[in-house]
Amino acid sequence: MKYSHEFRDWEIVQSIAERIRGISNRPATIMEVCGTHTMSAARFGLKSLFPDGVRLVAGPGCPVCVTAQQDIDAFLALGNIPGTALVSFGDMLRVPGSSASLEQQRAAGVDVRIVYSPLDAVDIAAREPEKQVVFFGVGFETTTPAIALAIKTAAERDLTNFSVYCVHKTMPAALRALLASGEVMVSGLLLPGHVTTIIGTRAYDFIAEEFHVPCAVTGFEPVDMMLGIESVLKQLADGDSKIDNMYARAVSSDANPLAKKLLDTIFEPCDAEWRGLGVIPASGVRIRSEYSLFDAAERFADIIKAVPVAPVSKCLCGDVLRGAIQPAQCPLFGVDCTTSNPIGPCMVSSEGACAAAYRYGGS
Repeated sequence: MKYSHEFRDWEIVQSIAERIRGISNRPATIMEVCGTHTMSAARFGLKSLFPDGVRLVAGPGCPVCVTAQQDIDAFLALGNIPGTALVSFGDMLRVPGSSASLEQQRAAGVDVRIVYSPLDAVDIAAREPEKQVVFFGVGFETTTPAIALAIKTAAERDLTNFSVYCVHKTMPAALRALLASGEVMVSGLLLPGHVTTIIGTRAYDFIAEEFHVPCAVTGFEPVDMMLGIESVLKQLADGDSKIDNMYARAVSSDANPLAKKLLDTIFEPCDAEWRGLGVIPASGVRIRSEYSLFDAAERFADIIKAVPVAPVSKCLCGDVLRGAIQPAQCPLFGVDCTTSNPIGPCMVSSEGACAAAYRYGGS
């Protein structure tokens, strides 16, 4: 049954591709904002189905990739504190800092733990009160509610040995900065379904209203993505620009009220540094003063401030994240930088554009 289902899906994909070829022959550059879209497009060979002139470029939607080098170095520096356990999701394990990665630190004897949920880190703090447990809060609106719940739970359990080094990002502010820069001229955007389940489609209205760029919110299966691309191309052909919700089975126009209430309780907006995009006003979140006990940036401020400025890397991951270049245009790609020897986060992450291009081919 599984193979029959997949075959039917591929028939649908091909029929959508046929419709796409009949919409317009005008050139179009569509940005897959999310790294999961990037990986899916490469894995399923979707680019080969498009007419000449229609192309996909990666965007700043890989949370591992956009985390600033300075923030990675700061978190790694906390591992030098005796009695500290660094806790993270597995996708950060191999991301290189300026001098090491979490994986290399663990091999050198630093207490590094990998968890599937931030609440697992809270449980570690409860079981090991002698440890300072620091969780690396990385990600977009999809993962932020789970981090907020972990902080709230730690507060309720009075776990004074738990904290979060919070470098969370918010997607709409980054898209505004990217479009306003004018560096990359995109015809349309594929917007991430999972982020939008939290913030709602109205969070993107400014893209159509101010920048007149067609958008489609989609899931990550090939059928979802092809429907989204078809929507963007239809809007272009009609001279229209809107936020078309192609993922209505999971996404609504309004933000998730429970998640919004939790986020507003724990976090407040702040400026944030993005790899490749620089500092973007109000594009991140920080832990509110009421919960400052659980803010690693406050608790270990002296150590974090003493971390040297990260050196400039030859890796062009930042340019890839802006859609300014394709992965193969980086001189390190496939030569010095491979999935077995990654130099930058775009090659490390399972959502990275360089990893997708290296594994599945294409630009």
